[in-house]
Amino acid sequence: MNKKNFYLIYFLFLLFCISIAYSFNGLFFASIFVSGIAVTVWMTQRIFPFFIKRMEFRGITGKDMNKLNETKIAEMGGIIVLFGFITAIMLSVFLFTYSNLTPTKIDLHILLAAVLTITLVGLIGIFDDLIGWRKGIRQWQHALLPLLAALPLMAVRAGITSLNIPFFGVIELGVIYSLILIPIGITGASNAFNMLAGLNGLEAGQGIIILITMGLIAFFEGEIEAVLIAIALIGALLAFIRFNWVPAKVFGGDSLTLMVGAGIASIAIIGNMEKFGIALLALYFIELGFKAKHKFQSNCFGIPQKDGTLKADSAGGSLTQFIMKQGKFTEKQVVLIILGIQSVICLIGLILYFSGNVYL
Repeated sequence: MNKKNFYLIYFLFLLFCISIAYSFNGLFFASIFVSGIAVTVWMTQRIFPFFIKRMEFRGITGKDMNKLNETKIAEMGGIIVLFGFITAIMLSVFLFTYSNLTPTKIDLHILLAAVLTITLVGLIGIFDDLIGWRKGIRQWQHALLPLLAALPLMAVRAGITSLNIPFFGVIELGVIYSLILIPIGITGASNAFNMLAGLNGLEAGQGIIILITMGLIAFFEGEIEAVLIAIALIGALLAFIRFNWVPAKVFGGDSLTLMVGAGIASIAIIGNMEKFGIALLALYFIELGFKAKHKFQSNCFGIPQKDGTLKADSAGGSLTQFIMKQGKFTEKQVVLIILGIQSVICLIGLILYFSGNVYL
């Protein structure tokens, strides 16, 4: 992504942040909130060039499976995204805590528990990246380890334990919500987001679209902790996608996908929008169906052709493979098709929300 497009998107993102922060508590609130986010996005995207060079120097690189050339691409970009996310949260909390000029209150127990869960899942991803995506932690470990990372949210009993289920009404889940549904939500979303990945810009683009939607809902529901997490993640992903867009200069790895999935789940939990969050992950349920049909042995990569297009693997096994079979598409076009479908899903969700025809 060139600088002109990046800074245009960055400017629009800042306007979005300012409008949300101003609506919560006026101009001062907006200024301290946006300054924390703006500094973090700027700093994160400035760090990436240095990070890419160091990864290349250390040999922590991988082949772009959707390209014919043998160019090695820096890996583990999720580390910098995690750094940017934590910095944004900490800087915003610091400004809120020590300004003493705004009555807006943040529940630090809930916020920091969510941040710790997301960070722990990100560290699991880093560990997996260090081992290698082909020889990384096993599938059962992918499912088990995020369960442990959910402990902070379980400890503070995040979320509302009653769920409004269509045709059944309000059901009180009590301790079942904290001890069972929260860890299932964290590990489920983390691993789901990790399934539909492998194309330049796909993971970051999907994350940005879903997080913007959830951030808007959290804003209108008055869930400021969920808004903070959403915007911090969006900012870090914006800095990342500049270097991950086709042709990518850095890969995110499991440290990115697992972390973003955990972020989506955490926002759904502390923002009390679990069902809405599940609905936004519709494409990942479709991907789960493809993967399950092939006993989880398939991947999302295409077979690069000399004309720049991607040919689907004859065995299939992924939503990306299905799209490739529908015509001659470049990697960028495949990614844009998926992002377009995700945008439609999110738009439908927003329309249903504002029309009052959706249960959060």
